Amino acid sequence: MTSPHPRRRPQRRSETPRGPQQTAGLQEVRDALPPAPEACAVAPAPFPAGERVPPELLALVTYHCRRINAYLARAQHLQTLHGDHLRQWQRLVLYALTDALAHNHLLVGTLAAYLQRQDLDVDLLRRYLQSSDPDRYITREAVQHLDGLTGAVPEEAVEPVWTGIGRRIARDGS
Repeated sequence: MTSPHPRRRPQRRSETPRGPQQTAGLQEVRDALPPAPEACAVAPAPFPAGERVPPELLALVTYHCRRINAYLARAQHLQTLHGDHLRQWQRLVLYALTDALAHNHLLVGTLAAYLQRQDLDVDLLRRYLQSSDPDRYITREAVQHLDGLTGAVPEEAVEPVWTGIGRRIARDGS
């Protein structure tokens, strides 16, 4: 009697590293990140955070994730538009990917600056960032972005770009 189910194929092994290999590889990438130019540490000024995530932080993550996803989708879509033209494709895909990276870096830095302001233990922040140097993500722009989110008044005569964007994110919710 034959089985109604076809023979099972031998399971294929994926060439994509998974589990501990990929985790260790990502840690190597994080460790190799250069420190932020003019990295900053934010002085603690804790506000009672309560149990709920502040709505401006949720809006911040939403704002940047939408932009990151749009740039990544653009990078993927470029293969259909410029798959036959290497020079055009490489230029445009790298523009899209580095824009996504910049948004990601700003998002991480702004959240790290917020946690520093909340006087989070430095070792805990290092663990959350998976980095021995938490200040590598906290740039002047990240602090300006946080100031906009939290409604701080800028010291500069002209409001910095990321402060204004932070204000808009806090006001509009994303």
